[in-house]
Amino acid sequence: MKKLSYQTLNEMSYDGYLLKEAPERILQFGEGNFMRAFVDYFFDRMNEKVDFRSKVVLVQPIAPGLADMINEQEGLYTLYLRGYQDGQKVNDKRIISCVSRCLNPYNDYEEVLACADNPDLRFITCNTTEAGIAYDPNCRFEDVPASSFPGKLTQFMYRRFQKFGSEKGKGFVILACELIDNNGKELEKCVLNYAKQWNLGEDFASWLKEENIFCSTLVDRIVTGYPRNEIEEINAQNGYVDNLVNTAEVFGFWVIEGPESLKKELPFEEAGLPVLITADHKPYKQRKVRILNGAHTAFVLGAYLSGQNIVRDCMDDEVINGFMNKAIYDEIIPTLTLPEAELKEFAASVTERFKNPFIDHALLDISLNSTSKWRARVMPSVKGYLEKNQALPACLTASFAFYIAFYRGYALKDNVMLAKRGSSDYPVKDDLEVLNFYLAHQGDDAKTLAKAVCENTAFWGEDLTKLPHFVDAVATYLEEIEKNGAYAVMKNCL
Repeated sequence: MKKLSYQTLNEMSYDGYLLKEAPERILQFGEGNFMRAFVDYFFDRMNEKVDFRSKVVLVQPIAPGLADMINEQEGLYTLYLRGYQDGQKVNDKRIISCVSRCLNPYNDYEEVLACADNPDLRFITCNTTEAGIAYDPNCRFEDVPASSFPGKLTQFMYRRFQKFGSEKGKGFVILACELIDNNGKELEKCVLNYAKQWNLGEDFASWLKEENIFCSTLVDRIVTGYPRNEIEEINAQNGYVDNLVNTAEVFGFWVIEGPESLKKELPFEEAGLPVLITADHKPYKQRKVRILNGAHTAFVLGAYLSGQNIVRDCMDDEVINGFMNKAIYDEIIPTLTLPEAELKEFAASVTERFKNPFIDHALLDISLNSTSKWRARVMPSVKGYLEKNQALPACLTASFAFYIAFYRGYALKDNVMLAKRGSSDYPVKDDLEVLNFYLAHQGDDAKTLAKAVCENTAFWGEDLTKLPHFVDAVATYLEEIEKNGAYAVMKNCL
């Protein structure tokens, strides 16, 4: 079989949407699975729906990358979106054709910088992992390329300034997709720091602020990547070899914080795509963290202790599913600020996502670092509910007891704590100080342990024994888990 290419598709009389030629208007730092299944998918759909006519130039952010493979396939790759949507099983295939090429800055950085000379270039997107947006004072302007991503971006934007600094409208719209708070604003701070450290001048600093828009964004899609176990069958069905096949869930939602004028430049809404441009992305981030991530953290540890192993199977259990839904609809949603109808619609999509038959999402994988996860995802809902109702939310309070019970280990091995479910060991993975704390308290009774955990301000940033009746309720749940099991506690919460 031939490799995927425009020629191969032409020979096959492929009749799907393809965009062979268009101006390169988007530069993207990051060529991995997530960006190709999320950002590039939305640009590709916009090209088709509203004739956006834009190609994306990819830049691999680290030395080992996919540039050669992407260029061999002329930027083309097959994307499968799989899961449940409106109660139906979905497996949609699309060939993505918005990518023009991929550059390796470690082989030819001048080729990357030359993209700044392109007058059509307007948008920069990036996802260089959570560690990518960080200011490193050891980065130098003379480095080829700068070691940090914000350093590379500063070099690139200075090249743009040198070429078009005197022209209005030649700055960039930067769409940061890293999983950190206020990603766009944090990236802007780093770039301004380098502009100052490298003495690039006040005119450049002013141009950065006045002619460029650094947008913080919220990204939401589970990307499962290259389907290694299915690839031979997929290639045979397609009639071509694609070394870049990508898979993701059907659900996708992108929130971009920016001015109203962006809606004309980026007509996602006109194209009917789930991309929202808004003056404030924070309520949507709160919705995702509290409902999607919060639901995960609230039920998975109790579900694992109840004998389950995969998220999808939990959705087929009336008690576990009922516990999760009660936590979401009765205890989390009432604490949020967005319209109730929007929140319930998002919650319904969460349940469908958890049922995805194409993703074996292991509960033990989700359990990683549950201490910081419970603090960020569940604690705000507990406090919000308590403030609103002067009472504790039963399911979310029980989730804290599940967390403690899950962490009741007996030994530390290779920085992983071992605990028991029935007669079998399971691993508890968290920061070493967390694991050592639980080992030190492994002999405590339920009340003593609940109090010790609640008053550990290093874990929670505050003393949770100050929350009215919280420590007593947690201790009671913990005693019931030890006596009758986590499943019985979930059932009683209903």
